[in-house]
This record gives sequence, C-alpha cells and structure tokens, in this order.
Amino acid sequence: MKALYIASTGMAAQERNVEVISNNIANMRTTGFKRQRAEFQDLLYQAYRRAGSSTSEAGTQVPVGIEIGSGVKVSATSRVMSQGNVAPTEKELDLAIRGEGFFTITLPDGRTAYTRDGTFERDGAGRMVTVDGYEVEPGIIIPEDATAVSISRDGIVEAFINQGSEPVQLGQIQMARFVNKAGLESMGDNLFLETAASGQPQIGVPGMDGMGSLLQGYLESANVNAVTEMADLISAQRAYEMNARVISGADQMLQATAQLR
Repeated sequence: MKALYIASTGMAAQERNVEVISNNIANMRTTGFKRQRAEFQDLLYQAYRRAGSSTSEAGTQVPVGIEIGSGVKVSATSRVMSQGNVAPTEKELDLAIRGEGFFTITLPDGRTAYTRDGTFERDGAGRMVTVDGYEVEPGIIIPEDATAVSISRDGIVEAFINQGSEPVQLGQIQMARFVNKAGLESMGDNLFLETAASGQPQIGVPGMDGMGSLLQGYLESANVNAVTEMADLISAQRAYEMNARVISGADQMLQATAQLR
C-alpha cells in the first residue's frame, strides 16, 4: 500500500524539520547566529489519468486527471539573515554590525571566512583576533602599552598610548557583503564560507557601499524568536503524529484485507 511509503516520507521530512528547529533553539544565545527554516517540496506524481486526454471520438477531453503523489522531501534549509538585537557588553573590542555586511577573518589555512560575531580579543602579539585566535582582516596590531582602544562607526581603530596624548590610528576594519548572503556555507564556529551561490564578496569599509555601521562595546544577538520556534515545533510534532496515524490506518486496512476469508 503506497500510503505507508507516502506517510513515511512525511515523518522523515518532519524529523528533519524538528532537527532544524532544535538547532535554532540550541543557538538562541549564540552571538551573531542566523536561524534556519526548513523548506519542503512534493515528490513525483503518478498519473493514472491525464488531464486533457481524449474521452471520445467527438474530441471531448478529461477536465481533471487522476494524479497520486509520492510524498514530500526537504528541499532546502534556508538561513534567515535578518538583523538580531544588539546588546551592550562594555568590552572595548566587542563589535556589532548594524546593517549589512560581515567581518572578514583569516583562517589558519589561508582561506577567508566571514562572520557576524564581533567577539574579538587581543592575542599575545597584540593582533585583533576572534575567540579561536583567527586574525581579523586587515591585520590590526594593538600596541602592548595601549591604555584604551577606540573603534568608530566606520571601522577606524585608534589606540591611546599614554594618558592625555592624542590617539594613534592603527588601521581600519574591512567588511564584506554578498549578493546572496543566504547562499553562504556554514562551517561552524560562527563562520561562513563563500560559495558559488553566494557570489564573490564585495569588500568595503563600514558605513559605505551598502555596508552597515559598527557599534563598539556591543554584540549582535541571535535572531531566534523563542515563541516562533515553539509554535513551529508544535506544528512539526502534530504533522509527524498525523503521518504516523496514516501509517497506522494503512496497517489496519492491510490487516482487514489479510483477514478476509
């Protein structure tokens, strides 16, 4: 009975849906996290009677055919790149992006990654790095005798070397934006990689060419809404239960057929 296999695809699809929702909920406190949404597509159809087929020599046609679908599949897990809330942290190297763009990060293997997580630190060499020690492009070094660091909205980094002296400019943070930012590949650790779907990065400075501005001493929270995720979770659970009921109903029908004398 095809209903068994059709309902099983529905259960498998909702299982994937719950996995996506659970990952969103698990990352509610992850800085710069962007929630995902499962997208579905129906599977192939078997046509028992095609619409428009001839029913007589006079040229009459079937207005509506008979098609039975094969179920459902998860076609994509699209990432929602909307702006998350911005919260103060009181750390001078914490940065939040208000608007479009990503920080550019140099990985140990030489590749460039992109992130919305502005939790930056200073390593032993004075370089501005992520919490994993990856250098923030274009390679800003903060002197060890700097008493304070100032980062403007357009990404200019300045350091105060001696109290009462004029600040010294250390460099300017660069950012990247993409034609299709939802097409970026997630690699974990709050990092994304460029793909053919995302397009090549457009490098610029904060506040120009469509780039967002920076907020020093702030971090962007995950754009996960707990109420929305719980509502989606309940819907997925009920859809899973209904598909399970279909399997149970089909089993009862097969059992009744097997008991015929």
